[in-house]
Amino acid sequence: MKLSLTPALALLGLAAACGVASAQAPGQCESFLTLRKEAEQKALAVRNATQHKAERKEVCVLVQRFATAEGAMVKFLVDNKTWCGVPDSAIKEAKENHEKTLKFRTMACTEAPAAQPKPPTLSDAIGTPSIDSASNTKTGRGTLDSLNGNPLAR
Repeated sequence: MKLSLTPALALLGLAAACGVASAQAPGQCESFLTLRKEAEQKALAVRNATQHKAERKEVCVLVQRFATAEGAMVKFLVDNKTWCGVPDSAIKEAKENHEKTLKFRTMACTEAPAAQPKPPTLSDAIGTPSIDSASNTKTGRGTLDSLNGNPLAR
C-alpha cells in the first residue's frame, strides 16, 4: 500500500507559518498552538504506520484521527481569522490541504477491490494447454527437435 503524506506535511508547514501570528495575538490565539501540536503528533503517527507498512485498518484509524485534528485547525483558522490576523492565503491553503487529507483518508479507508479474475487467454479459447511440456509436444520435424531429442522431455 503506497500512500502519500504530502497533504499532512504541507498543513503542518502552514501551521508553523501561522504560529508566528498566533504568538503575537491574545490568549485566544494561543490555543492554536495546542491544536497544531495535536495535529503534528497524529501526522507523525500516520507517517510511522505507513513507513512500517501497518495494516490498512490501523492506517485508516490513524488517518481519521489526523483528519479530525486537521479539521479542527482549519475551523480555528476560519473562526479566528480577524482576531488572530490569519491571512486569506493561509486559510485557502489549509482548506486545500484538508481536502487532500480527506481524499487520502478515503483511499486509506476503502477496502482494496477484490481480485479480478483473469480474462481468458488464447489457449483457453482454443482449448490447448498454455504451457508446453513433454506430454503435449511431439518430436519429429519441427522447432522442438534437437540433436538430443525433445528438450522439454528432459
